[in-house]
Amino acid sequence: MEGLLLACAVFLATHFLPSTPLRGVLVKSLGQWGYTGLYSAVALAAIGWMSWAYARAPVEPLWPGVRWLPAMLMPISFILLACGLFANNPTIVGMYRLLRNADPARGIIRVTRHPVMWSFLLWAVAHLLARGDLRSLVFFGTFAILASFGTLLMDRRKRQSLGENWARFAAASSNLPFLAILQGRNRFDAKEIGWRNPLIGLALYALLFWFHPALFGVRAY
Repeated sequence: MEGLLLACAVFLATHFLPSTPLRGVLVKSLGQWGYTGLYSAVALAAIGWMSWAYARAPVEPLWPGVRWLPAMLMPISFILLACGLFANNPTIVGMYRLLRNADPARGIIRVTRHPVMWSFLLWAVAHLLARGDLRSLVFFGTFAILASFGTLLMDRRKRQSLGENWARFAAASSNLPFLAILQGRNRFDAKEIGWRNPLIGLALYALLFWFHPALFGVRAY
């Protein structure tokens, strides 16, 4: 368990690094591509370490696992993931030019400006509650913390670096799903979301559901 805690702490530290002044120092020293490569390698190594430590940590039950919860939340998680990755998402690196559009918050971004991070949060919470043991609380809780605070840190960093374009985009969108729509700052438009990306998400969910025992050694339900 100590190894799992240490691995999770390192994983969180690597992901909160971009929100510190150290990021600028590393980018200046290594260049953007060098920094991205180093960051990705360290993050992947940390995930591998976490997974290795999780598999070897003792199972200490804390509550009866809600085993049906992933079957309800994971389809939504995968829809958010596919819509966030395969649509015009101005929050993704390299797509910031979309913030200059007259209506930058479109499609799934009308629902939340961080669909990918909310996808990770749903995944983490569903599995944390489904397992109901201490090692899962630490492992999946780490991803839940990253997804929760990650959206806030991303907003702060982009507000500082993108200025007026980000302010206009933030005024027409929300971090919390559906908040901007409920407040009248945006509207839901199913036609903009379309069918392709949600179907891609559901197809990915079906594949993972089917192969879950082979990949992770446990059934998905």
